[in-house]
Amino acid sequence: MSRFLEFKVDLESFIEELQKKVDTNSKKIEELLKIEDKTYANFVKVLELMGEDMEEFFTPLSHLNSVNNSEKTQDIYTKSLPIITEYSTKLSQNLDIYNAFKEIQKSEELNGEQKRVVELNIQNFELSGANLDDEKKKRLEEINLRNSELSNDFSQNLINAINEYEMILDEKDVEGLSAEDKKSYEVEIDGAKKYKFTLQMPPYITYMTYGKNREKREELYKAFVTKAPKNAKIIDELMRLRDEEAKILGFENFAQLSIAPKMAKDEKSVVDFLQELARAAKPMAKEELQELREFANLPDLQSFDLTFYAEKLKKSKYKFDQELYRPYFEQNSVVQGLFGFLHSLFGIEFVKNDESLWDEKASSYDVLVDGKTRARLYLDLESRKGKRGGAWMHNWQSHYADDKGKEHLASAFVVANFPSSVNSPSLLRHDDVVTLFHEMGHALHHLLSEVDENGVSGIAGVEWDAVEFPSQFLENFAYEPKVLKMFAKHYKSKEILSDEMINKIVEVKNFHSALGMLRQVEFSLFDFKLHQALHVEGSVQALLDSIREETSLIKPPSYNKFQNGFAHIFAGGYAAGYYSYKWAEVLSADAFLKVVDEGIFDTKTGRDYLHIILAKGGSKSMRDLYIELMGQEPQTQSLLRLNGIKV
Repeated sequence: MSRFLEFKVDLESFIEELQKKVDTNSKKIEELLKIEDKTYANFVKVLELMGEDMEEFFTPLSHLNSVNNSEKTQDIYTKSLPIITEYSTKLSQNLDIYNAFKEIQKSEELNGEQKRVVELNIQNFELSGANLDDEKKKRLEEINLRNSELSNDFSQNLINAINEYEMILDEKDVEGLSAEDKKSYEVEIDGAKKYKFTLQMPPYITYMTYGKNREKREELYKAFVTKAPKNAKIIDELMRLRDEEAKILGFENFAQLSIAPKMAKDEKSVVDFLQELARAAKPMAKEELQELREFANLPDLQSFDLTFYAEKLKKSKYKFDQELYRPYFEQNSVVQGLFGFLHSLFGIEFVKNDESLWDEKASSYDVLVDGKTRARLYLDLESRKGKRGGAWMHNWQSHYADDKGKEHLASAFVVANFPSSVNSPSLLRHDDVVTLFHEMGHALHHLLSEVDENGVSGIAGVEWDAVEFPSQFLENFAYEPKVLKMFAKHYKSKEILSDEMINKIVEVKNFHSALGMLRQVEFSLFDFKLHQALHVEGSVQALLDSIREETSLIKPPSYNKFQNGFAHIFAGGYAAGYYSYKWAEVLSADAFLKVVDEGIFDTKTGRDYLHIILAKGGSKSMRDLYIELMGQEPQTQSLLRLNGIKV
């Protein structure tokens, strides 16, 4: 009998089943609240298991709507949102549950994991308004419901915009592209050979990097940065609601509310951190841009030129051509190579199974540690119509012990949008390899948990500004020669990537790293300051422009409406938290450099990382786990060193 849930979604009965679960849980909560002598075992544990059961039921629909989006999945998902949001909001605002947690915290001797669960629940209750009056609770409930609807609409508008746009080109307009890319994007229209490019990331990046026709590059770029204009109104409403929510909960602004449960101490710490990075990166970034201007020899170098000329400069300066590497990074080979590396680093194994999934290109693997099954990993790595763009990890089941002591195992999805293997092998760029390592880092953080309490198992309970630590830690290894030699081989000849080619990957790793640093700081400052200010309609672009005055060395065209596609903060969980990427990079740089200094494989820090960071999940603050691992506070200098930025 399988120890994992079967992936299935019955769209016809989903809403009815969801409503039944909500009704059953609501009645169960009423019964729990009648218990006179409430304990962790008879109250908290039962609530936690109910929450896990709801997640296990709802996550497959959410996942399916992202990877196999259709009118049907969108309809069911949209109809389910009010039900799940109302239930979650009422649960998070129930004063009786909140008081029960407070009483159990005072009266019962709890172990470390249980203490963390109770502490985080109390904090979540307070941040959800559990101790507010009924009128304010009602308003928060309305805000939460509307926020869910708006975020979903934002995401769906992006999916629709990406699906609707096509740029059809003739042979003369695809000059500069490799034969493999031409084959990937070749279509037949009215009996003639044409090439179709969309706003999905693989074709978009391909043309912006290699397409020689500047007019067509701008046409594609303009479509990309002006997509989903309807999202502008959604942003205005979201920002008003977030500000109102923060003030109802007693905070001056949404940024304060956002960082309350995070590692960062206060708003000033975040802004100072970002500005410190900007100051450190700006001198080198100016040198990088000047070099690019001189190389391109264009008096009006524009945003839509940067990727194209940067790639040409990289080829000229380092004799580096991404296309030459793609035959060495065939998707299946990379996946198996990553598995082999993780076995060398942590002793874990991946065994494929024949589970029937949502798409024929998706696959699943049992994850074994010391020969024992510990988790299940799902991979869905190729782009296709109806699939949300980008790459992500989505946790499904958690590792935990139930109320009878039975161990339950974790599972998670890793999703990407790599080139399709329908017409030809899926050949990845090295950037894609880095992306896969990154998302696998997230997955391992969830899958290798040894925590018994699901509320703090895996990524649950991990501070949001530390959640990128494991993903960034692992992605750094995608540049290590010892690691690349384990799997980078030509898909036809099986020839291993040469030392010379590997050295070039290492050399170009920090190509334009200062410009990249400034770009990420720009996004982070825009996000954070947007959530610090009282929102006024029309102020979004003005704020973004003012930040670009400080951080952007080349100004985007006036039609650029980047914010309308910034799903991380308007449809994801990064509102006033995008800085987390850089914050966590400091942690990952420290730990990674220590492992490298020790020799990468079979290192003490590597083993400690497995048993401290991965195994303990959210059972302790990441600050405490980090100090336990490294023996000191995070060092910003490590991040600058890793990026090759001199200070």
